[in-house]
Parts: sequence; structure tokens; C-alpha cells
Amino acid sequence: MATLEDYRNERLRKLEELKALGIDPYPAKSNRSEKIGDVINNFDDFNDKEVTLAGRIVAIRSFGKLVFIKIRDYFGEIQIFMKAEGEPSKGYLGAKQVKLLDSGDFVEATGKIGKSQTGEISIFANEVRLLSKTLRPLPGRDGFTNKEERYRRRYVDMQVNPEVRERMVRRSKFWQATRDFMNAHGFIEINTPVLEHTTGGADATPFTTHINAYDEDMYLRISHELPLKRLLGAGFEKVYDIGPRFRNEGVDDEHLPEHIAFESYAAYENYEDGMKLYEEMIKYVAKETWGTLQFKVNGFDINLDQEWPRLNYADLLKEKYDVDVFNPDKEQLQKILKENNVELSGEVSVARMIDNVWKLIRKTSAGPYWLIHEPTSLSPLAKVDPEHPEVTQRFHPIIAGTEMGNGYSELNDPLDQLKRFEEQQAMRDAGDDEAQMLDKDFVEMLEYGMPPACGWGNSERNFWLLEGVSGREAVPFPLMKRRTEDNENKED
Repeated sequence: MATLEDYRNERLRKLEELKALGIDPYPAKSNRSEKIGDVINNFDDFNDKEVTLAGRIVAIRSFGKLVFIKIRDYFGEIQIFMKAEGEPSKGYLGAKQVKLLDSGDFVEATGKIGKSQTGEISIFANEVRLLSKTLRPLPGRDGFTNKEERYRRRYVDMQVNPEVRERMVRRSKFWQATRDFMNAHGFIEINTPVLEHTTGGADATPFTTHINAYDEDMYLRISHELPLKRLLGAGFEKVYDIGPRFRNEGVDDEHLPEHIAFESYAAYENYEDGMKLYEEMIKYVAKETWGTLQFKVNGFDINLDQEWPRLNYADLLKEKYDVDVFNPDKEQLQKILKENNVELSGEVSVARMIDNVWKLIRKTSAGPYWLIHEPTSLSPLAKVDPEHPEVTQRFHPIIAGTEMGNGYSELNDPLDQLKRFEEQQAMRDAGDDEAQMLDKDFVEMLEYGMPPACGWGNSERNFWLLEGVSGREAVPFPLMKRRTEDNENKED
């Protein structure tokens, strides 16, 4: 049985023969004049018209003096119809030299568009031009199903599993729809730094790096929040950012250490305004990306096309587990978590325990609904509700067992913010690596003044969820653990 090395050696032999014929196997320029899909979809406009098409060879067939080469570009497939007549011009291959081509090679052909005797739309050409000689054969679809190999060779995965490539198109639509919605509502996109001296805006463990020019350690951002709110202090009123954030945590179906996230802030608005706006945004983005507001996800039947109810955080925990979030019983919380096989490592605060009990409820929630009035101890950046000072004006949309975003009436009292930062820093000093850092510069910005505002953020987890796949399936190049062996030119 031929191995990958055998196939590669044969293609290397063909490569040398091509070079001996004066063929440049990797020319810099293609002369493509049309996309294959345009020709197929508008045949009457192209019939008997000379064009130049280019693409990857997906099949080669020879019948005596007739050669049929099927090529594919991003937009479609077409057949090249060739006859073994005459000699090809310099730098081109005729029917007699087709044996030097392989499936996977990129070629272009110039000729007239018509239909073959079987009625198949074809380009009739006497020669083809090689654009790129491939040295490894693409695997068959049935032979490329191992997830690890698919993730490591995503460029191959998208060739043999085109539905994966189409998923990336929907991912692009998801973020484009988000931008379109925000721009239409008066927001300005401003990219904020990835490298930070002090990172914050979320409960997460950061990645640490080092900048040689300053000889200082720095962090990769875990959130866009604090720089965007500094922009409110700078005089902007509606801002957002879409880009990568980094969290040095576990990898599972809902968490990737690097992922794309979106955050936005609007001055002179509060959480009531936010729930109205972002419910509209989620519906708009879903409709633009998938063309529907009805989804079946994680065993839940989800209908986004309704007015979403609002449920109180404390009420849910009281009803489900008889937990009083304002006078928590640590032993009760530990018992609930143990009975539900939830293990938390390191020094764990009562607040973290309450949050994990809430997650047990969340996992069984179909939604959609808004979770509101989270306790102050769990929301260090949200404004206290003046009518209920033990809770904050924070809101989450709960859909199919997950939180599809996070928003607040933003805290803009510098003394209150400093106190909460100090409480978080104390938790961090006690061993909670996910607690937030004390950011003195941010407090200083608040002392200069920031208007009342509503903030919101969501990650591409929303896309993963409604697409119905894991995070690694939904990104183009998922991060994988480095291999220790050298696999170059070897069959896996």
C-alpha cells in the first residue's frame, strides 16, 4: 500500500520533469478573468465567450485523445474539456502532459464556455497553465474525521469538509452583523490595547508576557472594559470594540484561552436601556447570521422571537436551593456543590461558591430570559440599585443553559470603585487568581469624571452556541498542544 511518502516522492519527480520542460510550477500571477460560480450561474451571458478560469483540480479523466479536468474555486466547479491536438505554447501543458498534473494542483485554463455532449457546462481549452504544484494529496472526506488531525490541519479540513468553511463564513457574518447594528445605533468602533500593565474587567486568570523595551512584565487583556470606559471619560458617548481577549484557564466546549469578544459602552444610559438595546441586537445578529430566531441547542428548543422576561438572581437561588445570597451559609454552599460534583481548586471565596451554585441553575435554563439584580459582592464594576442597595444593576441574557452576555449600569463613583477594587485585590492576595486587580489609574480616571453609562459585552460563545458546535469547531485555527515529535513528511 502506497504511503504518504510514496505519493510525495512521485509528485516531487513530476515537479522536476515540469521544470525540465520549462514550466514554472509556482508563477506569481494568475490571469483569471471570471469566477467559476459566475460562469455557471450566468451561463447564457458567457456561452461561447472566451474566459480564463482558475482553481484546484478535484478530478482528472482521460479517454484516448480527450481529457476532462474538473477544477474548483471558492465559488463553484467547472469542467475543462481538452483535446490532444497540436502542441501547447511555452509555459503551458497540453493533453499529452496532463499526466504531470495531480488532484489538488492549481491550474488555469483559457477557452470558450459551452456545454459538452452530456450537457455539462465546460470551458473548452487546448492547454492549461500550472499555478501551483502540490506535493501532498488531499485526504478523502471519509478518511479525515479524526478531530485532532482536523484541528491541526484546518486548511485541509476546510478543503475536504466544506461545511466547516461555510461555518467560518457565518462566523464572519455574525461579527459583521454586530458591527452593522452598533454603527446604525450611533456607536463608534475604537480598538483598545491588548497589552496592559494591570488587567481587569472580568474574573479571569491572565496570561503574562514581557516587554523587552521596558524590561517589564505585562498582561494580555482579559477584557476590553476598562480602556473603553476610559474613552467615556475622554468625552466619547457611544463606543465599542471587537477583538481578541485572553484568559489563562481551562479548555472545554465553552472556553478557549484566546477568543473574539465584543464590548460596548453608552453614556447617559442604564441597564434598563441596555436590556432593550441588546435584546434587539441579539435578535438582529441571529436573523442576519442564520436567517431564523428559532433554534434547537443543547436539547433546548429556543425561541428568541418574544419579549424576554426578567428574573431575579436571589429569587432563583432561594427557590432552587434555599440559598440566601445576602446571608450565605458556607457549609450549605459546600454541600450543594459537593452533591452536584462541582470541585473548586485553591482558596475559594463564598462569592465564588454562590456563583457556582448559580451555574447549576443556569445549565438547566432554556430561556431566553434576563437575569437581573446580582449581589454587589459578585459585581465589582456595576452600579448599586438605589432601591435595593444589596444588589447591582447588572443583567445577563440566559439562553440554552449559558450566559450570552453581561451588562451593567456602570459604576462611576471613584470612592465606591476603589473600595470594591481593594476588596477584589484582598481576595487575589488570599489566593484567588481570578479576582480583579487594583487599577489605580482607572480610579484616577473616575476622579476626573465619567458620565453615567450602560456597558455590555459578549463573546463569540454566542456564535458557538447558536451554531450548535463546540468552541474549537467554531474557530478557524483552534489552539492545540504542541507535538513533541517531528511529523514533517511522515504519515500520521
